[in-house]
Amino acid sequence: MTTVSQPLDYAALAAQRERREMITLWTTRIAVYIALTFIAYIMLFPFLYMVFTSLKTATDVFRSPPRLLPYTPVTTEYNGQQLPLFVLTEDGVTRQVVDSGDSVRFGFFTTEDRINQANARESEIVLQLPIDEAVETGREVTVGADSYEVFSVPTADGGTQELLLAYRGGLARFVDPNDPTFEAYGNPRTTEQVERLDFQWGNYASVLQLRNLDRSLINTALVTFLVTFGQVATSLLGGYAFSRMRFRGRDAVFLVYLGTIMIPFVVLIIPLYQLMVIIGWQDHLVALILPWIFTAYGTFLMRQFFITIPKELEEAAQLDGLSRFGILWRVFVPLSGPAIATQAIITFLYAWNSFIWPLVIISEGNTPNHVVTLTLNQLRNAAQSEPNLMLTGAAVAILPPLVLFILAQRYFVEGIANTGLK
Repeated sequence: MTTVSQPLDYAALAAQRERREMITLWTTRIAVYIALTFIAYIMLFPFLYMVFTSLKTATDVFRSPPRLLPYTPVTTEYNGQQLPLFVLTEDGVTRQVVDSGDSVRFGFFTTEDRINQANARESEIVLQLPIDEAVETGREVTVGADSYEVFSVPTADGGTQELLLAYRGGLARFVDPNDPTFEAYGNPRTTEQVERLDFQWGNYASVLQLRNLDRSLINTALVTFLVTFGQVATSLLGGYAFSRMRFRGRDAVFLVYLGTIMIPFVVLIIPLYQLMVIIGWQDHLVALILPWIFTAYGTFLMRQFFITIPKELEEAAQLDGLSRFGILWRVFVPLSGPAIATQAIITFLYAWNSFIWPLVIISEGNTPNHVVTLTLNQLRNAAQSEPNLMLTGAAVAILPPLVLFILAQRYFVEGIANTGLK
């Protein structure tokens, strides 16, 4: 007998292997995306909490347990007043009720085996009813180290039973505004309120008017723009000089200039402050601008970028009769967009968020010359009972640099990659 072997279907095996590889690839990608999304949410949560809290009322901020989104109570008119609505379920029927303003003294009754000896208020309650509807028996039962009065209370079948009085407490009388015959009792602090999603955009208008935050934003924008422009301009000039111009002691001067980065700012505060006092710039915005338009880091950043530009471009520009400044402006600056964007973003964030130096050089009473960080520091003390306003001010201060970074992110990343910084 002759056995005929079946040829292997290599195409089917290859397709099956490719299918398994695709499933593995997509499974890995989905798992990575889920993990990255979770990590991104953790990192963004403080920012989201700040933004949403800035849109809340002060009462909603202190709610326990806390919530992310802002809610406000729904109110209705009752007896000529706007009262918040509550949700109560009575006999399987859910109603929206209001607190009538009346309270009734209730007794909370239980049995001897359900008493919590550590805290009677945490005992398992069998029955609660107005204390006037219970009859004292004159007897007491001792459980642990405490004694409890025994009361005769009515039952649902019309009879009575004897229970221990765990504790007394007042409950509010709730009424249905649409059905005056309905009433129920509960604790307004623990009863669920009727609420709606409500963004308090007015918080931003309130904060801008409080402590002259609008004026501080203008001052901060002015200082930030001038410091950023000054640092970019001086960094371009210094970076070009140290990368393209040859002069005696260039490398030594550059090393000394670069070494100033190692000097801590706290060492410079006192001499810089005394210099500002001698010049007469104390309590003036110029003290926040002029000392900070020179930066060794920016010069180093531009120098590293200019080194990567081919020398042939510079030589061709010299043959065309361009001066040194013309070469810098017409050749180097157009090619240095990423590096300039990187320097501008770093300087903008530093100048916008600067706090220590403005706190030292601008007095607390000179509010017309305050920048946003100083105003937020005063707002923190003025609005301690309203954290929603404090976080509104923080959101106002954070949003401009955040928007700038998002718009210029591509240039920032490209500039870091092209300057040779690792």
